[in-house]
Amino acid sequence: MKHMPKKMIPIGIEDFEKLRNEGFYFVDKTGLIKDLLLHWGEVNLFIRPRRFGKTLNMSMLRCFFEPGTNQRIFDGLEISREQELCEKYMGKFPVISVSLKSIDAGCYQTAVAMAGKLVNAETRRHADLMESSRLTKQEKEILAALMYSEMQEPELCDSLRVLSEFLRKHYGQKVVLLIDEYDVPLARAFANGYYDQMVTLIRCLFGQSLKTNPNLQFAVLTGCLRIARESIFTGLNHLRVLSVLDQQFDAYFGFTDPQVRELLEYYGQLEAYGRVKEWYDGYQFGNTQIYCPWDVMNYCDLLRVQPDAKPQDYWSNTSSNDVIRRLVSYTGNVTVKRELERLVEGEAVFQKVCNDLTYRDLYRSVTNIWSVLLMTGYLTQRGKPDGDALRLVIPNMEIRGIFTEQIMKYFYETVKKDGTAVGQFCEALKNGDAAGVEDQFGRYLKKAVSIRDTFVKKPMKENYYHGILMGLLAYKDTWAVFPNRESGDGYSDILVEMEEEEIGVVIEVKYADDGDLEKGCMKALEQIEKNGYAQQLVDDGMRAVMKYGVACYKKRCRVRIAEC
Repeated sequence: MKHMPKKMIPIGIEDFEKLRNEGFYFVDKTGLIKDLLLHWGEVNLFIRPRRFGKTLNMSMLRCFFEPGTNQRIFDGLEISREQELCEKYMGKFPVISVSLKSIDAGCYQTAVAMAGKLVNAETRRHADLMESSRLTKQEKEILAALMYSEMQEPELCDSLRVLSEFLRKHYGQKVVLLIDEYDVPLARAFANGYYDQMVTLIRCLFGQSLKTNPNLQFAVLTGCLRIARESIFTGLNHLRVLSVLDQQFDAYFGFTDPQVRELLEYYGQLEAYGRVKEWYDGYQFGNTQIYCPWDVMNYCDLLRVQPDAKPQDYWSNTSSNDVIRRLVSYTGNVTVKRELERLVEGEAVFQKVCNDLTYRDLYRSVTNIWSVLLMTGYLTQRGKPDGDALRLVIPNMEIRGIFTEQIMKYFYETVKKDGTAVGQFCEALKNGDAAGVEDQFGRYLKKAVSIRDTFVKKPMKENYYHGILMGLLAYKDTWAVFPNRESGDGYSDILVEMEEEEIGVVIEVKYADDGDLEKGCMKALEQIEKNGYAQQLVDDGMRAVMKYGVACYKKRCRVRIAEC
């Protein structure tokens, strides 16, 4: 019997019609359509992190409501079982659909021009209006200008309202308005110094198309952050905001656990379920546990080629992760430092969250940063709110890796500025002063943000201390420092060659689970001797070689040097 080929995995496919027509795997989210129609809201704003399916859902909505779409692409999906709703709404409403995520301009004038071109393109998508018997000659001239003219602010602000008026006149039905990634132009404007101008423009555009528009059936907007009502939603009293904290619509962005199991089983990768869950699950939207769909799809695609492939970080490559760096920069505050350490160790912190922010406010206080981390997917809630506070955690191993990477980068940057202390550490190491090395290393351990994880294996715990030592040794650019280098009968943790002095150093790091630092040092020194780690240094011409055993437990350390 001939096996049917598996459906393609839709990596980066955000066009619903293409996904359904060309044989891609689809995780059914059409229940969103039913709930939007049955639980009415005239203007609906969905706040979700990036890569959780916002754009694909918006494309799905357009295909459902818009006249002329091949309605068979909904066959077999959840919404197709709602016959009454389909008969009343499917293909019955003209749709204006624009995505603002491409407005990435260095200045305001360019941003206006880019926004104008988006409206031009969307108007041309409705070019059949030029043949409408229901539009006057003058209206068609205005329509032609919307298609091709370079717009200034007044024309741009009124453009979506005008287009909706013409669509309603032609079809005899009010318009569904979809605005994807509404907050991207504001983020770019804030970064590039024209934020006030962009706020005024967006406020005017939204006011005309959403607030004072009699041609509007309903609207859906998506974004990563909820921007304060007084900033751009002034007077929009019918706005319904649906964030990661809300139970309504909580399962429609991202994958649920049953959906992930079904996907893995379909591709014959169910044995990878534990890894997928550990790395990409853990988000709580409303009352539902959610996986990041971007990660799941990418990893599943990799597993089809490499069944034993380890999970990878796919999500962080889609952002600068600047918000974590902002939090880490506050770690001079001992409370923030302790809370960050608790998060990385897999524990929760309780924080008040501010839902309404302007971009000016995002990083003005550490309280606001906690809020941004939650809304953008770096943290997630656990359980129910405790009064005004939420129990926040790092959702999974992928995001924990992003935190640890940013923490170590910040540590390395700090070390470079701390010349005196790190110089003393290096001098003690060169002189065989184990007590001096221990003293300086211990000081850094107390100052640094700990990224130990109580759930990882012992070698991974040692990696943290290994990283701290590498950061300190990097200060000496005249020294050659080799991590995990093959030497003798194995791989040493760190080899150092001081070429001018012809001095070599072997460092072996042990994590003392039982807190016995002295025993840990002895084990490290025995391993150096047994495996002949010093041999590479001798072969490289080092006339003197020092062997250091380093044992660590939490923020304590012990350093011993082998007797020559």
